Amino acid sequence: MGTLADDTRWMDATAQAELIADDEVTPLELAEAAIERIESLDGPINAVIMRWFDHARELATSDLPDGPFRGVPFLLKDLWAHYAGQPLTNGNVALRDAMPVSERDTWLVERFRNAGLVTLGRTNSPELGSLPVTEPVAYGPTRNPWGTDHTPGGSSGGAAAAVAAGMVPIAHASDGGGSIRIPASCCGLVGLKPSQGRITIGPFRAESGLSVELAVSRSVRDTARMLDAVHGPGVGDTVIALPPERPYVDEVGADPGRLRIGLLDHHPHGGFLHDDCAAAVRSTAARLEALGHHVEPAYPSALADPSFTPKFMAMWGANMAVGLANYAAALGRELTEDEVEPVNWAQAQWAAHVSSTDYAQALGAIATYRRAIHQWWADGWDILLTPTLAEPPVAIGEHDPTDDDPLAGMRRAGRFVGFTPPFNTSGQPAINVPLDWNADGLPIGTQLVGGYGREDVLIRLASQLESAHPWADRTPS
Repeated sequence: MGTLADDTRWMDATAQAELIADDEVTPLELAEAAIERIESLDGPINAVIMRWFDHARELATSDLPDGPFRGVPFLLKDLWAHYAGQPLTNGNVALRDAMPVSERDTWLVERFRNAGLVTLGRTNSPELGSLPVTEPVAYGPTRNPWGTDHTPGGSSGGAAAAVAAGMVPIAHASDGGGSIRIPASCCGLVGLKPSQGRITIGPFRAESGLSVELAVSRSVRDTARMLDAVHGPGVGDTVIALPPERPYVDEVGADPGRLRIGLLDHHPHGGFLHDDCAAAVRSTAARLEALGHHVEPAYPSALADPSFTPKFMAMWGANMAVGLANYAAALGRELTEDEVEPVNWAQAQWAAHVSSTDYAQALGAIATYRRAIHQWWADGWDILLTPTLAEPPVAIGEHDPTDDDPLAGMRRAGRFVGFTPPFNTSGQPAINVPLDWNADGLPIGTQLVGGYGREDVLIRLASQLESAHPWADRTPS
């Protein structure tokens, strides 16, 4: 790799933007450095499945908007993020073969452009984003730069692997059940799931009550700057988080005060929690106490409700069916069973037999659950501290379907992922902080959950932890 590719590999997006602002490099030079890294590093990782390098070069030499990330190399996830003039396949074999080209940007992609980002291509995602690993039949598995026998997580696994490997400093990610926080945990990154209604998902997607979008990054300041650049509603949005009182980047380094933090260091349903993950969350609790915060075992009692999982899956399965209907619309024909991965076909078939009454009752039950979760914060708590995952990054292939059980991967996900989906249902912001690595050298993340609309508190606290226990020097070999 060339000198600039080496020198900028581990710089965060803010630092790279400063190089351009100070006329030390040009956007084209940064783009070429990132392209060089992708070509050099991605072979064994398989993070970048579409390479728009000529388009990126044209973009980098154009009159880029004077946004906070002017000229910074960027990657888009291959899931729902339409980019005018480029294909989107959502990890599906039939769409990969057809390569339908998007006619216009989503509003978030438009905001990425206005921030000055130079998009180099798309990152791998599981079909429909349905699993917490990134191993679509269409493109093959993405591997973790910290250990290539292991998953980088999902569904934003390609994005996280690309950032963790140093290909780009920041990448688009989305989260319907943990898909920002899970890969951030697996890859040693910052991953903020914003509040429901903080960032528009229009104009093509309906407000599902679960999914949000933002990015994975190496630093809290990058995440804060990105949130500043893209937050806000779009036309017709009806779920809208109150705007912040000041820019999120102003929260970086700000004193969070003495916070009242509840610690959840076991599985609330009595399920499995790996010793490495329990040790990491307890270590973070000790760090927070040393920083002057009040930490004690406490969490919303609704998290222990075993009926939560079927409520969540009722919405999840319906979203899979809607996703396949959208695929059919893009193709102009119905998909056949052999064009859809077994786990998603099975969920869509199940959803087709759920009545409108059943779905309405599930929505009502979820609203009751959401209010019960929010009450804990209303009762005076500031932050909930949990493991991000119940296990370290699992081996590639552990979520494959079996001949007799197409849902085997979804059942396996239930053990791996237990701490992230509740906060998609509740709509609250939550962030993964990369503070720990296990004896095998794999990242073990910790999750901080804030009250609805309180990304400011999360950014202050995550920034305080980053300052006290820096992770920027932790990079995979």
